[in-house]
Amino acid sequence: MNTPPFTCFSLSINSHVAHLVLNRPEAMNTMHPTFWRELDEVLAQLNKAGEARALVISSTGKHFSAGMALETFGGAITMDDQSPEGRAAIFDLLTDMQATFSRIESLRIPVIMAIQGGCIGGAVDMVTAACVRYATADAFFCIQEINIGMVADVGTLQRLPKLIPLGVVKELAYTGRRLSADKALGHGLVNEVFDTHEATVAAALQCAQEIATKPPVAIWGTKQAVNYARDHSVEDSLRQMGWLQGAIWSNQHVRESVTAMKQKRAGDFPALTPLIRFSEQG
Repeated sequence: MNTPPFTCFSLSINSHVAHLVLNRPEAMNTMHPTFWRELDEVLAQLNKAGEARALVISSTGKHFSAGMALETFGGAITMDDQSPEGRAAIFDLLTDMQATFSRIESLRIPVIMAIQGGCIGGAVDMVTAACVRYATADAFFCIQEINIGMVADVGTLQRLPKLIPLGVVKELAYTGRRLSADKALGHGLVNEVFDTHEATVAAALQCAQEIATKPPVAIWGTKQAVNYARDHSVEDSLRQMGWLQGAIWSNQHVRESVTAMKQKRAGDFPALTPLIRFSEQG
């Protein structure tokens, strides 16, 4: 997959594992319009290509991300509350921003976050859209929006209640308090806590490498089923599972998986089919 140079990220793909790194530590990896544009672009490219089978997102510097770059509200992002037309435009602006993080959730491959230091404001919106979260012992999570007089609006309040107890969500959302890594682990927000940033990233990459040895279409189906079950009844989810399994079942993949386990080797599976938008056909 050929990717243009990014200003907010670096991207590498090795052994079917993509690694996207936030690389503006001098600005605490804050999220300004270029961040959103580049993240949207790279996620779209990964989803389209089908080369990567898992994605790790990590960061650089002391903090994972300090969230939205506040100066953008006075410049690139205009929130006009002086007219009904201006307020209506806020809805459309937020819908567009929400769609970028929703790409993480809907990506055809699992996404694993490696979080160090502060995960603040918009960064919480982003990491809650991932499948797996690892953190350093000094990591903390903060719904910063309430501290600056606004409601968190890009996914935190919608996804966090699916991950941790509702009472904890309300406490964090109402007070703007920090949630430490050990408490995040206890509540199930993160899967594991590590002593160092290096160990956290290594664990995330190891998990991604393990995922990459499985049949990509079975991983795709599993992610579809888990996300659907989260938002639907057991009865509806079982029905969806029947349709899903009927669509992607492969005797060949099962035979290859069993043979690879017996022979103690990695399985050989086809990649996901590259996606071509209808408008790009012909």
